[in-house]
Amino acid sequence: MTTRADNEKTEKTARDAVLWIELLLKQFPELLGELAPAHRSPSAPPSSDSAGPPAPRGRSRAEREEALRAEQLHGLTPSGPTTAPLRLHVSDAIRDITDGVVELDEAVHDRLRLPRPRRAQVAERLLRIASLLGQAAGDALLTVHIRDEVRRMARRCTRVLGAAEPVVRVRGRCPWCDSVSLRAFPARRAVLCVNPACRCADLECDCRTDPAHRHAWSEGAWVRLAAESGGDLTELTGSTADTAEREVRR
Repeated sequence: MTTRADNEKTEKTARDAVLWIELLLKQFPELLGELAPAHRSPSAPPSSDSAGPPAPRGRSRAEREEALRAEQLHGLTPSGPTTAPLRLHVSDAIRDITDGVVELDEAVHDRLRLPRPRRAQVAERLLRIASLLGQAAGDALLTVHIRDEVRRMARRCTRVLGAAEPVVRVRGRCPWCDSVSLRAFPARRAVLCVNPACRCADLECDCRTDPAHRHAWSEGAWVRLAAESGGDLTELTGSTADTAEREVRR
């Protein structure tokens, strides 16, 4: 039997899922635009007509989509007037997100005992998933699964587009260096000390040999961290919550 608190939690998860879907709807077209970059920077001065034949331009959206379909089906890049290479990390992300949306759409329909969804583009499938969140409200596990999957895909889209990872400052001092350098990284569900000079007492710790090493506390260590740092556990937990609201506000 579900309680009122359970229902409120599921409703909050559904709202968060909608925000992640909206973010993915905004970012996915930008990701497609990154598939094959143009040769010349937009800030570069235009070449004169007398300088010779014009340089080949980057692919149009239709050509980029054709390139992606060809690569997905055959592992090939179609020939054309440009030599601009496909960005493989972008192509991989597009394939992962496209497959993920298809699988999620089909899984939601199957769980809700609905007919198999018709084939559609990513945006239409995402909107279809969002429209079914009301029917999924009675299934907490399904709602969480939807939220987790669209969050994962939106996060990957954000990383490939080069957006900075969200960081939240938390109160308290690092137990090792006594610096006010503790930061929450919601996407990692972790708290890190960002002081590059931080050194701990563990002789085997990488902080002694790797300048890029940062001490990190995962979720299981937050209670102890709050006690040792003089911070607040509730604030720390809230700062590490990976919510779409925080992402949208950035």
